[in-house]
Formats: sequence, structure tokens, C-alpha cells
Amino acid sequence: MEEAAAGFKALSAYRHCIERISSRWGWFRTTRADRLRHGNEAEKVAETILEDLFTEVLDWSKGDIAYQTGFADIVLSRNLAKYLVVEVKRPGSLWPGRQALEAALQQARRYADEQKVPCIAASDGRFFYAANIEHGVLKDRALLDLDHPEPPPALWWLSVHGVYRPCEEPVAWPAAPGAVVAPPEISAGTLLHQKYKLPAGCFAYIGNANDPRTWKLPYRTVDGRVDEKRLPKAIQALLSNYRGAKVGSIPEAALPAVLRTLARAAAEEGRMPPQATNPAPVYQSLVLVLAQIGATET
Repeated sequence: MEEAAAGFKALSAYRHCIERISSRWGWFRTTRADRLRHGNEAEKVAETILEDLFTEVLDWSKGDIAYQTGFADIVLSRNLAKYLVVEVKRPGSLWPGRQALEAALQQARRYADEQKVPCIAASDGRFFYAANIEHGVLKDRALLDLDHPEPPPALWWLSVHGVYRPCEEPVAWPAAPGAVVAPPEISAGTLLHQKYKLPAGCFAYIGNANDPRTWKLPYRTVDGRVDEKRLPKAIQALLSNYRGAKVGSIPEAALPAVLRTLARAAAEEGRMPPQATNPAPVYQSLVLVLAQIGATET
């Protein structure tokens, strides 16, 4: 990890990007606060803030930003290649770890799958989360608080020369404030699995966000909570077939990422060793398999 970090930080493109971010961050924060001064702003204001971020702080041109492309709020592209689909929400409506963010990511994932875009994001003009779609699973790319007084170096991973590179830096998720909200109403346009009646974000593997038949291993409830009954069953379904028969139609290449996804969910609930003083055998087995395949970082 340190060698990889030293590699990208030695790039002249990285150094120039960080210099630009540092020099423009004060302007961005002032402008962002001015755009939000009235309170209860519409979604369009968040879009404008993100345009400022991409074109004034980062190195995208205004022509690189396409709005309302195939229902996607924002698509970042250059030289015909599409790099990032962004779902934009009203300012103040998203918080990392909350159901609203998961719902926004589900929308972005559907649009990205339709357009064959490898990276998605969701933002409300304050929080910005981006992830790569790898083997049907989301892999963290960046989690930013655009209200932070210090310029975040992780913006590099969203820059013209950083967005296409594999992200090697871990993402730290803050704890969501307050209790988990009640299950929201599912809109008429939300795709649901025919059997489980759950949206895509509740499954550990999503082959295609627009085809519920490719969603495998439900492990969360509709409000984003970890499903205590289904989680161990999902893990066991993988472990009993690992390196053998495929679980449903999950390709073998996707299994390590799916295992890490389930391990993160178990960690959320304090079920993983060494968190749990007396972990269930299924979680002990999961730790062992993750160590065997070199995927201990969840």
C-alpha cells in the first residue's frame, strides 16, 4: 500500500492537481457558502456547486460535464470516454451511511450500467461519495465533506488524470448521527427483486442494476440496516461453495469483493473477530477465508 501511494504521489499530474486544489479550496468554500445562504435550496444548487468543484477546483472543462444524459444527473467524460455518473440530490439530504445515500447510489448504478460507465457517485453539494463498480460490487473511491476547511487530497481520485486510475487509499466512513430512520416509502419507479421485494442496494452482488435476476445474496433490509437473519446465510452460501460451484450466477472473480462486502456488514454489527468475544463459526470461517485470499482489508 505504501509503495502504491508513493507511486501515484510521485506523478507530476498528482502534484499539479494537489497544488490546484489547495489554491482554489478557499474560493470554493466561500462560493459554496454563498450559494447556500438562503437555506432549503433546490437540487439545481447542488449541481452548480459540483460544477464549481469539477471545473474550478479540479481540472475538468465545462464541456466535460453533461447533464441529464440517459436520466443521469451528471456524466463526466473526456475524448468520448465516460468516467463518472453522479446522482445529485437536494442540499442537506444525504449523509454517509444513511438510507438516502444508498438510494441515490442505486439510481446512479442503474444509469451507469445502462451507459457502461465504471464509476458512480452521489452528492448533495456537501457530502460526495464515489465508488467503482468492480465485479458487481461497489469499491470505495472517495468520501468527501465539501464543507471541510482543509482541501481534501482525495479529490485527486476524481481529477482528469486520477479518475481512471485504481484507487489505493482507504476510505474512512463517519458514524451517522442519531438513530436510523424508519423505512422509507419505495417509489413506483424503484426496481425490486421479484422474490425478496428489495431494491438492488440490499444485495451483496449486483450483476446488472437494471436486471433484478442478477442480484444475489440479500443481506440488508429496505432501510439499509444489516439483516441479522440473512447476513450469516449469505456468508455461508459463499463459503460452502467457495472455489467450487458458483452461487447462482456469481462469477468466481467477483467472490473476493462480495466476501469483503459481507465482512463489512458483519463488522457494522460487531460480529467479526476480534470485535466479538465469542464470534459465531460462520464469521470465524469468513475471517479465515479472507486471510487465505489476501483480502483482510474490508
